[in-house]
Amino acid sequence: MRRLLLIPALLAALLWSAPCFAQAPSELGPLCTTETTPADQMIDACTKIIALKVFSGERLATIYFWRAVGWNKKGNYAQVISDATEALRLKPSTAVYNLRGSAYFDKGEYDIAIADFNDALRMGPPSGIIFHNRGNAYRSKGDYAKAIADYDAAIKAGPKSAFSYQNRGASKRALGDLDGALADINEAVRIDPSLPQPLISRAVIWRAKGEIERAITDTSEAIRLAKAKAPVNIMTPPGSVLISAYTQRGLSYEAKGDAAHAKEDYASVLEGVASDAGSKANQATAKVRLALLKEADAAPRKTAAAPAAESSPAPAPPAPAAAPAAPAARVQAAATGRRVALVIGNGAYAHVKALPNPPNDARAIARSLRDIGFTVSEGLDLDRGTMQTTIHDFLREAARSQIAVVYYAGHGVQVDGRNYLVPVDIEFKPGSRATDAMVDMDTIMAGLDDQIRTNILILDACRNNPMAPQLASAGPSRGIEAGSGLAAPASLGSGSTLGAGTLIAFATAPGQVALDGEGANSPFSAALSRHVGTPGLEVQQMLTRVRAEVVAATKGKQVPWSNSSLLGEVYLAEQ
Repeated sequence: MRRLLLIPALLAALLWSAPCFAQAPSELGPLCTTETTPADQMIDACTKIIALKVFSGERLATIYFWRAVGWNKKGNYAQVISDATEALRLKPSTAVYNLRGSAYFDKGEYDIAIADFNDALRMGPPSGIIFHNRGNAYRSKGDYAKAIADYDAAIKAGPKSAFSYQNRGASKRALGDLDGALADINEAVRIDPSLPQPLISRAVIWRAKGEIERAITDTSEAIRLAKAKAPVNIMTPPGSVLISAYTQRGLSYEAKGDAAHAKEDYASVLEGVASDAGSKANQATAKVRLALLKEADAAPRKTAAAPAAESSPAPAPPAPAAAPAAPAARVQAAATGRRVALVIGNGAYAHVKALPNPPNDARAIARSLRDIGFTVSEGLDLDRGTMQTTIHDFLREAARSQIAVVYYAGHGVQVDGRNYLVPVDIEFKPGSRATDAMVDMDTIMAGLDDQIRTNILILDACRNNPMAPQLASAGPSRGIEAGSGLAAPASLGSGSTLGAGTLIAFATAPGQVALDGEGANSPFSAALSRHVGTPGLEVQQMLTRVRAEVVAATKGKQVPWSNSSLLGEVYLAEQ
């Protein structure tokens, strides 16, 4: 469950007389303002009442509110916002601010949603429903402390709020408090055993604990309940419960090694109609995971011809030394499960400017990661086909890992806000789509998106516009003669931002050049390889050291950058 609806006090005797329509005027009022009216009938009735032009002020605001509710049932959040905004212009109310904030939430615009919920709370009186909904927005932003405080307030106002217990549990799980999360979600199940959503949340905890059969049992029951009865709250985005349940069961089946059932569930996810941001993220994950499983079923591929591509497993990681218990929010990557890494260095470009150092950089980073216990898939100077195969093989391996690292050195391009990695056989031809010849970074992120995995992506590529004529003779850099360099991600992934977290590190700041370097390695990868294996150094502290070293080495010409939704301390090399 995402949100709760706050119903305004209805105006008595809404309609008395009006021009004749298909329905009698006395029928239009109840159709428009009854919560259980089907969406299309509700929208139609409210539209006809508005067309009468006999109401104004608070009464007209009420009609716009209910038409917005009808649009919300259909998942048309742009129309919800439009009608709610008109209702607020006519007569501001707590209920309308709550409704509009909920629509912004489902669009993924969390800061605007929080602003609307704040306005609703200021108008008063304080409502547990609005505290709950604001908590959802804070949780989606990764601000779990504020989310938990809001759920506490919602539970205080309504001790029987199963959804508030469920979502408080999900926030505790995101912070690593699995036992506290389980207690809250068990309470939600006890309060209302007919709800599928708490079972889905509990399944994520079981999977994080390695209890896969329990996860499958809970998601199977959630699917049964969701099919048997429509969501009890009309604010639940259409189809979102089944999409979430099938996604989580598919991930559980895949973790179990049951590819056949996982494929069935991912296919069911893609059959749903996604209207909200969370469902769209789940479908992106399901699409990638399904493609990977189908690819694995295909006839065995021939060994890639590119001799530079390598894939070398690491020796089994050493047993971690005994250490004091860590705080709940600390992510002890080395001790909690399998750790995998994908390392690619592309430099031998045939049709754009070649780069001498990316293969050297990749070798250095791969060696450093193996030394601290990672299983590394390594690829050098990969054409598009080999690059895709290497990435897909890695994503299949990552499904059974606790932490995944991706490192890429080479040319990078941003097109319409999406990041692309560039294979060595790239060739831009008139009339062809440049993106078809590259590898979409969003595909890698969707394949890694999981509420129990920590993902760290490190990109040593340009973030400038190398098409500009003044850059033509700027010296060796990791830009190419097309498009823009890498952009900051609009999102770090729904699953990862609700789970262990994701960090994306760029070799340079937005709009800037990532230098290839004058020695055997780029300034960024040289610094990274020196610090990545430092025992007991938290990953963001490690990147701070790398940043300082790169700035000094390049005399301020290159400043590494990062975006993070990590929830606690992550250690690549334990003490």
